[in-house]
Amino acid sequence: MGQATIPAVVRDAAAKFGASEALVDGGLRLDFRELLEHVRTVARAFLARGIRPGDRVAVNLPNTHHWVLTALGALYAGATLIPVNTRFTAAETVDLLVRGRARALVVAADFLGADRYAAIRGTGADLPDLDTVVRVPLEKPHAGVDGTLGWAEFLALAPSVPAADAEARADAVRPDDVSDILFTSGTTGRSKGVLSAHRQVVDVAAAWAECGRVTEADRYLVINPFFHSFGYKAGIVVGLLTGAALVPQAVFDVRTTLDVIARERISVLPGAPTIFQSLLHEPDRGDTSSLRLAVTGAATVPASLVRKMRAELGFETVLTAYGLTEAVVVTMCRPGDDAEIVASTSGRATAGFSVAIRDGEILLRGPNVMLGYLDDPESTAKAIDSDGWLHTGDVGVLDDAGNLTITGRLKDMYICGGFNVYPAEVEHALTELPGVRDAAVVGVPDERMGEVGKAFVVGTGLTAEDVIAFCRERLANYKVPRFVEFLGELPRNASGKVLKRLLTEENA
Repeated sequence: MGQATIPAVVRDAAAKFGASEALVDGGLRLDFRELLEHVRTVARAFLARGIRPGDRVAVNLPNTHHWVLTALGALYAGATLIPVNTRFTAAETVDLLVRGRARALVVAADFLGADRYAAIRGTGADLPDLDTVVRVPLEKPHAGVDGTLGWAEFLALAPSVPAADAEARADAVRPDDVSDILFTSGTTGRSKGVLSAHRQVVDVAAAWAECGRVTEADRYLVINPFFHSFGYKAGIVVGLLTGAALVPQAVFDVRTTLDVIARERISVLPGAPTIFQSLLHEPDRGDTSSLRLAVTGAATVPASLVRKMRAELGFETVLTAYGLTEAVVVTMCRPGDDAEIVASTSGRATAGFSVAIRDGEILLRGPNVMLGYLDDPESTAKAIDSDGWLHTGDVGVLDDAGNLTITGRLKDMYICGGFNVYPAEVEHALTELPGVRDAAVVGVPDERMGEVGKAFVVGTGLTAEDVIAFCRERLANYKVPRFVEFLGELPRNASGKVLKRLLTEENA
């Protein structure tokens, strides 16, 4: 490959994979050469709106072809991408636009019945840097809104800019230029903007693709949101590097997913464990014989789930991985690892990372650690020490083969009778109890013990006594939850992580 930049990757994909299918979204089907032409059109449209190198372009869309074309077009034009979490409130979105000094916003005119831009305007916030707003109709035709462009209107600006100008912009992008600012999920407080360089995005995507042995023969259903590094970097960029066809899904629905798997002959399906649990609980699954590779993480993965995914859904390879916004993908299992390794660990270091454990905390070092936090040198210095180690806040252990097991978050740990309890260990035990579909454990105040465990369980046919008795057989007494509450589902963010602060707030 040429330079390690995303524009170079888009061009290389067109040259290498040509007429192979690149992107399938409803009735739209683009091969890699057509994808490049569409990306160039979007880049020229951004140039027509005065976007300069390094300007920030925010994307607030679900997983559709518009997201792919907007993101790649902005990067082709030399801009920096700001993906916006579609689950964020208008106030949270405004916060990102202000802190990111976004010059352009491409936003869903309608998604799940809501007009996102109307909600942003409804806050009354001043957005002095924002001078281009493109509203994308997704669910029905929409009348224009003063001061904004429709998607077709935006694309119609492209011919006013010579094609050579867009190519010059793409040529000028350098591997160390900032490609994107991904805001953390904010599970423990205000989100931080994570700065990554083009070379880092390309490197981590290449490492992910290598571990999964993704090729041009694969068809990749992307349920993981594009606004998250899993969907964008281990999704879109992996497709460009390998020639795999991308099939984005805007909203996860079990029946729709199974229909798409059968119709599009999907072979690669990453996602949170809950997605696979949902597929397995569907009695009429249809034809899933095309499935080859599943990559999961972000939560406890029972060995029984891995076995069922192989036996009942037909996955030849199930891998677990560990990553975070500040480093994207750090460790990953490899094809051939047995179910116990896949279930109990997150695999071995990849993408040039070194992994170490210091005082229980997982530390990372390597070329793909983030450049830093946006406009926050203090938080950056706290996260990355003087020797270049990123302090993750996650707790874990390494085995002799270098496999990493996540045992919890430093902030999740609670102290019961003087003993440290890491909820991930208890959750892992709970997921082996028949009838449990999902579980989360938090510490709650206790007069005598300081804190004790409370388990939130999603499942059927169980009582609190069943759950506690099961834990007593498998865990030291201080680790056994004292309370059990059954829920219909656990609160999660878009990347599948349980929002434990919501659970603890309810018990404060």
